[in-house]
Amino acid sequence: MNLIELCLLAAIWGASFLFLRIAAPEFGPLALIALRVGIAALVLTPVLRSAPARRQLRAKAWPLLVVGISNSAIPFGLFAYSTLYVNAGLDAILNATTPIWTALIAAAWFQAGLGRRQIAGLLLGLAGVVLLVWDTLGAGIAGVPLAIAAALLATVCYGFAVNYSKRHLAGIQPLVVAFGSQFFAAIVLLPVALPFWPRQAIAASTWMCVAALGVVCTGLAYILYFRLIERVGAAYAASVTFLIPVFGLIWGALFLGEKVTPSMLAGCAVVLLGTALASGKLENLLGGRRKGGLRVEQGLSSEIKINNKLP
Repeated sequence: MNLIELCLLAAIWGASFLFLRIAAPEFGPLALIALRVGIAALVLTPVLRSAPARRQLRAKAWPLLVVGISNSAIPFGLFAYSTLYVNAGLDAILNATTPIWTALIAAAWFQAGLGRRQIAGLLLGLAGVVLLVWDTLGAGIAGVPLAIAAALLATVCYGFAVNYSKRHLAGIQPLVVAFGSQFFAAIVLLPVALPFWPRQAIAASTWMCVAALGVVCTGLAYILYFRLIERVGAAYAASVTFLIPVFGLIWGALFLGEKVTPSMLAGCAVVLLGTALASGKLENLLGGRRKGGLRVEQGLSSEIKINNKLP
């Protein structure tokens, strides 16, 4: 059952790139993401029924604002821009570099040490990115280099948000972090997005994509993710990172006719291997096998796990 839910979560988050690719050209990145976070905040509003949750929200308003901007408003917008020019599958793979930037930022800004395996993982992951984008950049399509840079900058934002949350939001209920980040992202984005609201009529299918992004790929996905953490631990739930690119490629190929090239598959494999090394997941997996199975943490992690995912 846990594996089924993990795959379901990966399928949902992988589909977010598909929905972005469809909806961004009609809505534009700013209006689309303002709607996404606004809808997600509404879905997560029941969190506020708890008095302790409301107290935590008030007490941590400023850190939640920072996380809302760095983990939702900016990176969601950057990925929405990126999908205007590059395939959903490619963006899904680039999103998987988040743990690499998380480890790098932890070392550069938060004085966390990097072991040899982590350094090897960082270098391997970056090599995978180069392999991934080589063919795309070689095509010489206008806008693609900036779109790839935007996607990578989005993952850097995710990496910062993870490190920031560990320092400033420790002990806060994860769903309070989820609601607060979407709420404050909406507060920031809605006024900015209004001048860019689309003038033309929006197709019903595009509205359905927007609804899916906000309700399913953000609001419900957070609930499912934190439920997994509570039941099987953060280490197991975080392995969703390695499944998202697979579903991103599948959905892009099935529904948008995107080509999956050998260089994309090779780059994806190298990126995921580098991510596994940089985040320690490969070592955990091998260690678990030596002991007869994958180790699974019990209960909520002591660290806030707010990102793996979301474009």
